[in-house]
Amino acid sequence: MGLSRLAALHGVATSFSPSADVTVSVPDDTVTAVLAALGVDAATPAEVGRSLVAAESAAASRLLPPTVVIWSGEPLPAPLAALPPGALLTVDPEPGTTGAPPPRPMRVLPAPAPDTATAPDAPRTPSWWTEPPLGVHRLTVRTPDHHHVTATLVVAPDRVPQPPARTHGFLVQLYSMLSARSWGMGDLADLADLAAWAGRTQGSGFVQVNPLHAAVPGSPTDPSPYRPSSRRFPDPVHLHIESVPEYGHVAEPGRAALDDLRQEAAALRDDVLNKGALIDRDAVWALKKQALEIVHEVPLTPGRRAAYCDFLAEQGQALEDHALWCALAEVHGPQWRAWPEGLRDPRSPGSARARTDLLDRVDFHCRLAWLTDTQLAAAQSAARESGMAVGIVHDLAVGVHPDGADTWAQQDAFAHGISVGAPPDAFNAHGQDWGLPPWRPDALAASGYAPYRRLLRGLLAHAGALRIDHVMGLFRLWWVPDGHPPTEGTYVSQDAEAMLAVLVLEAHRAGAVVIGEDLGTVEPGVREALARRGVLGTSVLWFERDWEGTRRPLAPEEWRQGCVATATTHDLPSTAARLTGEHVTLRHQLGLLTRGLEQELAEDAADTAEWLGCLARLQLLPEGDGDEEAAVRAVHRFLRSTPARMVGVWLPDTVGDRRPQNIPGTWDQYPNWRLPVADAEGHPVTLEDITDSPRLHSLMAVLAEGREARTAPPGARPS
Repeated sequence: MGLSRLAALHGVATSFSPSADVTVSVPDDTVTAVLAALGVDAATPAEVGRSLVAAESAAASRLLPPTVVIWSGEPLPAPLAALPPGALLTVDPEPGTTGAPPPRPMRVLPAPAPDTATAPDAPRTPSWWTEPPLGVHRLTVRTPDHHHVTATLVVAPDRVPQPPARTHGFLVQLYSMLSARSWGMGDLADLADLAAWAGRTQGSGFVQVNPLHAAVPGSPTDPSPYRPSSRRFPDPVHLHIESVPEYGHVAEPGRAALDDLRQEAAALRDDVLNKGALIDRDAVWALKKQALEIVHEVPLTPGRRAAYCDFLAEQGQALEDHALWCALAEVHGPQWRAWPEGLRDPRSPGSARARTDLLDRVDFHCRLAWLTDTQLAAAQSAARESGMAVGIVHDLAVGVHPDGADTWAQQDAFAHGISVGAPPDAFNAHGQDWGLPPWRPDALAASGYAPYRRLLRGLLAHAGALRIDHVMGLFRLWWVPDGHPPTEGTYVSQDAEAMLAVLVLEAHRAGAVVIGEDLGTVEPGVREALARRGVLGTSVLWFERDWEGTRRPLAPEEWRQGCVATATTHDLPSTAARLTGEHVTLRHQLGLLTRGLEQELAEDAADTAEWLGCLARLQLLPEGDGDEEAAVRAVHRFLRSTPARMVGVWLPDTVGDRRPQNIPGTWDQYPNWRLPVADAEGHPVTLEDITDSPRLHSLMAVLAEGREARTAPPGARPS
């Protein structure tokens, strides 16, 4: 019982429920290892006892948690409502807060006698309380018995911004969308071009892309955009070289070298588009890095220099650390734990000397971050200027690579010796280990969620919306200790109120919509908590069934309003492959099926037939059976007829692509994250081909039919 009590005090679960009627106990050695990663010694019964006494004593004497959340206009939170009469509160406003009055102490008054006219349990805001402005402030409390405590006070609006109207848009993995000018993979100029075209010609409201986070360099680089070196800074591999202003001022012999590099880039592009080659991110970066080093020699104009200096000042220590990690990785390789000991700590004297010794390379990588930031801004500007209501939807990965820049620069914030993943469930009996170290909830809270706030602020700077991968991680994550299989992990809870409040506050400041990827097993109450704060969910057609009843497909009017409705995602089969059953055959070829092929095909065919029958009954399939393109259009007619605030069209679906971009559970068995968008015959197509595609225009006409009805239909189910 001592270990269980100790675990509970630190948010560590000792059991979990993979389904409603099943409870599984977590092994004691898992609990012990997870507690150790949180700095809690539970190695022996004696240590459990000592740690438990310390934890209970700290909990009993704690006047306030490290971070207190206030939702604007809502009742005072419990930690403040429970302060003793006579306590004195002082709020020091966040620097830069406009309209904030000078800090004025507030003294807690005794609770008034109950009002018989008011419901006995109705929360009330006490008369002594004055709500501070929105922001992240410093709260100081002094009690009559001389207790003194400071805490971070997050004051957030009650909801994130919403799309101004119902809208549709495209979902695309940017690297996969090559244009006739790309250097072997899609880039930020291609993104701006797609957004401008989609907004102006299709009436689209958004373009959603994969995470553009900085990758860990290597041979080969991990191609997954969901396992980055840093989530805080974008990857310069996405730069469009010719759009860098200094490119046009390169003189000889640099100009000739750039021309040669462009020829090599054209060959890379031709290999992907015409010769069956996979997208080679490392080859693309090798060319772009050489080009950027040449361009870097061109002096910045006074105005550009001033803008660059402003960027450096705004980003501060975080950018300097990131750039130093990049420079050190060039010298010592990307695995920072194998670097000379004096360089493993970003605050060591050795790292300080390296900042001076590698000053030119540090400046180079800072410059790349700035250039990438400017092109991200240009893409969002192009989207909004085209009439898009939302614009670019950026994606936040659930974690970072254990050897990357973020884990080096923020070592105290991460739990070492731990990886996050997913527990075993009906779909995966072995569970999942994603190889991503989690943030420590206690460290985040103690810092006032500073790393999280900085991360969100950077991602939202040029975003119309932010998609959060595995949004359930705001509430809890499955921690797997090193050396343990995923089945022997456990859940560790976050302070969900604080995580949500910071998210809502930063989205409000950016005027951005927030989308949570909430597919799969979701803890009860999570979707409701997200919806209350205006966070949209993700609804994929094939999964929208009456799971607690007859398992029938949900009718359009039964879908939730607060979601992005789509037919597929990067981890799922394309709509054409789903309709034809090709995805089952592919999984069989990769050895991923747990049952016989014929059984899987029969079950999949029955599932598809049920959906097609539903579409026909709703008169969404006027062309009848046997027409693949008509069925894809019918699926999107269905999505259009739901009350969903946003409808996402998977860009490869518009040209009949059969191949998924990623198949979970595979590594070298399948070319995950390296496929260009292709047509129904498997021939890669360019952005220019896509926008000219008759199949695309036929599909998008379906969404144009509903463009005049962008408000939610009467009786739509609330979020």
